Amino acid sequence: MFKNTRYVSEYTQFMQGYLKDHPDVAKGQVDGRALLWDKAPINLDERERAGESNVPQKPYPYLTE
Repeated sequence: MFKNTRYVSEYTQFMQGYLKDHPDVAKGQVDGRALLWDKAPINLDERERAGESNVPQKPYPYLTE
């Protein structure tokens, strides 16, 4: 209900001090995040061709007709 804004845990104090003393770590985090999440722009022609070549999946693939 009431948030104590003055309390800062030991871990948070440590991390804030560490990142202040080692700014290269924050840059490494940004670079690592970019490897996983930042994707190349999508080519709309390739996306359209991929959508057209998509084969619809049967609702139950093990059912023999």
